[in-house]
Amino acid sequence: MSTLSHVFDLPAQKSELLIFFTLMQLSVIILAARMGGEIATRISQAAVVGEIIAGIVLGPSLFGLLMPDAFHYIFHSIPAGPLDALSQLGLILLMFQIGLEFDFSHLKEKANRNAVLWVATASMLVPFVLGLGFALVSAPILSPQAEPWTSALFIATAFSITAVPILGRIMMEFGMTRSRLGVIAISAAAINDVVGWLLLALVTTLALSHFEAITFAIKVFLVFAFVIIWISGIRPLMKWLIRRFSTGSKLTPHLLGIILISIFVSGLITSSLGIFTIFGGFIMGVILHDADEFVEAWNERVSPFVLVFFLPIFFTYTGLRTNIGGLDSASLWGWCGLILLLATVGKFGGAYGAARVAGLNHHQAKVMGIMMNTRALMELIVINVGYDLGAISQQVFTMLVIMAIFSTIITTPFLRAWLPRAGVPLPSPVPTPERSQTV
Repeated sequence: MSTLSHVFDLPAQKSELLIFFTLMQLSVIILAARMGGEIATRISQAAVVGEIIAGIVLGPSLFGLLMPDAFHYIFHSIPAGPLDALSQLGLILLMFQIGLEFDFSHLKEKANRNAVLWVATASMLVPFVLGLGFALVSAPILSPQAEPWTSALFIATAFSITAVPILGRIMMEFGMTRSRLGVIAISAAAINDVVGWLLLALVTTLALSHFEAITFAIKVFLVFAFVIIWISGIRPLMKWLIRRFSTGSKLTPHLLGIILISIFVSGLITSSLGIFTIFGGFIMGVILHDADEFVEAWNERVSPFVLVFFLPIFFTYTGLRTNIGGLDSASLWGWCGLILLLATVGKFGGAYGAARVAGLNHHQAKVMGIMMNTRALMELIVINVGYDLGAISQQVFTMLVIMAIFSTIITTPFLRAWLPRAGVPLPSPVPTPERSQTV
């Protein structure tokens, strides 16, 4: 800030200084995200993988290491408040959008229901147990400042999550959306994530109640009451408002205003209940997932802005907290390798074993295992919540970011190698559509 402080002395000029550096940060972030996404698609990866890596590159792990003066000038000349606020605002809208993308119609299919339930249960339970065990052993060493059980529950939740939106996008690219494997995977992932977000809400409530039984019970009751009220009362009201203020598949200004207010109020309520605002945005999206014309209008008018503007801010916000250089010893890299191994084996092994029990052959079960291992954005959200609550240290945060990236990167090449053996032909190469940045 010192290089410009003599120019901006008055309060109004200090405000201009704040805007100046915020605009500079946003320009760098959006440019890096677009470049990262483009590079990722050119090497047959999902664009979101490149955007996540771009966010990490802008942090102290690379940009701050190679060009410390430029890094501090851009990201530390002003307080982090504006970027933090934009990140959290974008995350609320993003969680609403993720809720809209949940498709529960597959869960009604009688065919493959047995396989769906087996895969969903095992692919969450096995990594959760492994994550819990790892965290309880490592917490005194890696996160000594945190309450061990709080840290363990957050890490276990991060181990067990699956990224439904990016998994759906990958399946579309491989033409699997109507295949038996695709239906089982996306249905199991949907169950997995609904349970995962509820689990995150409960773990957050438990952490904030400081393990006091009465306080925790009250908060859990209020959270479930919120969900029930939103499903039984707010859902029909919102459906009526959508019919009242929409004109076909167009998103009118009045309707957009109503939706934004409902998302923010929902977030305010969940925050008041003692869980993060993002859960309110997510539930609001879930209750409107089958409002087809509205969802289509949102995806056409608002979604691109959320994905291009807000999502990279969140990735950079995560990247600024990630310091790979902080893993500066062989033992820390050993712990990181153990996280990668347990998280991958837990997800893959749980899904593979369940798929075999449900009647899928060896090659089909391998495909199921690698698809359920995709974590991407979902884990980043979980670990940011854990970091904000002090449940995990920066070193563990960095390890889990590496795990999120690794588990997502390996999905596409393994599917390309295994799908033909599982009886699913690879599609002919086609140009990657512009909306490939779906999370």
